[in-house]
Amino acid sequence: MDPEVKQLLEENLRISKENNLLLIKVRNVQRWAQITRILYWVVIIGISFGALYYIKPYLGNLINVYSGGASGVENISDISSKLKDQQQIQDLIKSLNE
Repeated sequence: MDPEVKQLLEENLRISKENNLLLIKVRNVQRWAQITRILYWVVIIGISFGALYYIKPYLGNLINVYSGGASGVENISDISSKLKDQQQIQDLIKSLNE
């Protein structure tokens, strides 16, 4: 075998080994990037469900307060419709004072 061809083959083999090592490193980096991306989304979804779990009672109380306030407004409008004129209001106040 010609020495020049042998040198070219050895150089080609060396470069191929370097390329193989680099490709293995790139594959490992991609694998870790995929694992961290999955963990990232698991953490975000977990925090969202956890926050919903802890906020749910407060939201229920807020909705109850709001619906209770709305029914209170309806009660006031019912009372105002029953007391149509000022005389009835004065009679009501007198009966409360007695």
